[in-house]
Amino acid sequence: MMRLSYSTSGRPQCEIGTLAIPLSALVATAILIICIIVVCGVSLLLGSTYIPVDSLLKNQLTEAQNFAVWDVRLPRLLLGALAGWNLAMTGVMLQAISRNPIAEPGLLGLSQGAMLTILIVLILTPNISLSLLPVAAIVGGGGVAFILIALVGKGTKNGIEILLMGIALDTVLSSLNGVLLLYTPPETSYSVTAWLSGSLFQASKESLLSLLPWLLLSLPAAMLIGRSLNRYELGEDMASALGEPIHITRPLILIVAVTMSSVAVSAVGPITFLGILAPHLIGHFCPLSGRVRLWLSGLMGALLVISADLMTRLLSSDTPVPLGLSLIIIGVPMFMMICRLRAHKATHR
Repeated sequence: MMRLSYSTSGRPQCEIGTLAIPLSALVATAILIICIIVVCGVSLLLGSTYIPVDSLLKNQLTEAQNFAVWDVRLPRLLLGALAGWNLAMTGVMLQAISRNPIAEPGLLGLSQGAMLTILIVLILTPNISLSLLPVAAIVGGGGVAFILIALVGKGTKNGIEILLMGIALDTVLSSLNGVLLLYTPPETSYSVTAWLSGSLFQASKESLLSLLPWLLLSLPAAMLIGRSLNRYELGEDMASALGEPIHITRPLILIVAVTMSSVAVSAVGPITFLGILAPHLIGHFCPLSGRVRLWLSGLMGALLVISADLMTRLLSSDTPVPLGLSLIIIGVPMFMMICRLRAHKATHR
């Protein structure tokens, strides 16, 4: 049974059984879902093949329009939304366990590690099945996470030290990827180059189906580890005092984060900054934590990616605009504005 109540801090919340959800979170969820639906609708209609609204609603499409909607645009939207969801949630997880607000897969080297193994696999077996690329990406991302833990040390609690070590690993792996790209078979070099900049041009029903099981793992994982993230945000010592089994949950959260980010990289390439941008946008407008921050950040990440993809398709001419560049064009001004608003608010307290 659903009923309205108030939390101990006086904020209105909606109670569903034993679950209490802040009312602001429900409002933010509704707004984000409406925005995602609107952007998806516009994306289905616009492009090189124009789709009239009444034709789409009445399912009276020509063969070319039917192909554009169901075989090109819809798989592209779904794949982009799921990848954005995963990358944004990964940013929340890494920021919580590293105690660093700018931690994300790109800065910690996880994305470059996933890219490295994918490039090696493509060089050795150019005709590999798409269903095996996420496995290769997880191996690479997991290897980088293991190296990072070994280099930093188990007792380190300094988020800056972890971030700096991750940036160093990311730089080395980026150089290795650049060298390997020179040896990529000519028939795959163009697609790999586009993928390195972030791209959804290879999205199809087949690629979506091969990645969907991996991407959908994020939902139960978020529900399971959300409470732990809430405690980690209070600090490791406080989390231990509250009974959090850090020696179990920290590796578990890292494994989930590596899996989610690596699979997303195998789908759309290394989209940097999204893991920082989405959680901070949500934190400014709806400052919550735990499971709520996870799912709101995931929705924001999905919205940002499909919006950037729409911008990519509308601006494309003979030379396609990389998805990563479109995301930066959209996201960076928003991020700078939020940072400025925070600074203004802090100086006028």
